[in-house]
Amino acid sequence: MKLTGQIAKNLREVFYGGNWTDVNLKDSLSEVTWKDATKSVGSLNTISSLVYHINYYLSAVLKVLQGGPLDAHDKDSFKCPEILSQLNWDKLKNKVFADVETLACLIEKLPEKQIWEDFTDNKYGNYYRNLIGIIEHTHYHLGQIVLIKKLLLQKTDS
Repeated sequence: MKLTGQIAKNLREVFYGGNWTDVNLKDSLSEVTWKDATKSVGSLNTISSLVYHINYYLSAVLKVLQGGPLDAHDKDSFKCPEILSQLNWDKLKNKVFADVETLACLIEKLPEKQIWEDFTDNKYGNYYRNLIGIIEHTHYHLGQIVLIKKLLLQKTDS
């Protein structure tokens, strides 16, 4: 398998399953209602804001692979639109899963040599660093989502 194919595979696995950690975003969100997704636990981010944040950076990388400029700012990455219904929550989740599949397909089509080229500017490193970064970033926040779900469940049980 080409390196680009392996990166796309790893990306899909953190979102859909089959990775080494045996945890993925789709399964982790499957039973989360919009009310739970928007519930605060202490000073932690909500599940919905973490899902938005994951997709914020994924979408920024996707736009670059589609030929657009890199346009992402940390200050905007948690500005999740208000989730006021299950429909809003489902739309956010659907956007994430549509974007990740589009990104994975574009990664598979990347010429192998492009992986080692600058990602828009050498200050951001190469494509490899940014694509692997999306996977690592998702794993990191997925862990937070799993812990927040456990805390929410504890609140319900007590």
